[in-house]
Amino acid sequence: MKTIQFNQIKNIVDQLKADGKTVVFTNGCFDILHAGHVRYLQAAKDLGDCLILGLNSDQSVRAIKGPTRPINHQEDRAEVVSALSAVDYVVIFEEPTAEHLVAAIKPAIYVKGGDYNIQDLSEATIAAKYGGQTILIPEVPGRSSSNIIKKIKE
Repeated sequence: MKTIQFNQIKNIVDQLKADGKTVVFTNGCFDILHAGHVRYLQAAKDLGDCLILGLNSDQSVRAIKGPTRPINHQEDRAEVVSALSAVDYVVIFEEPTAEHLVAAIKPAIYVKGGDYNIQDLSEATIAAKYGGQTILIPEVPGRSSSNIIKKIKE
């Protein structure tokens, strides 16, 4: 499994950058993996040489999505996303945003889904301060964990 600890990520990124690699970073819950996630992660990977995925911890997901989420535990979510060829490394974080990860690793490109606005992303503000770029990747219509959960409940 490609899941690493926060204290390991800086050394990995420093080596990647020393090797001239473009580091791309994204983050999210990735609770119930679906085609929208897979397409999004592949598009993010296509922007650089190495894709690092910051995965919200279970506690963080509950704070963001409510007490009934996540459906899948963080270890399971990490295992599933790390199995995707587009994802090079997964690091689990506890906070509601990935600000500290963006500040620590300073990826060349920070990526989020098209349902966000760059001006609303604190991570984008951090990336801009060191010269990083933020790119929004369009959503795949109708594909979301929330839609899947809603359909199951019907």
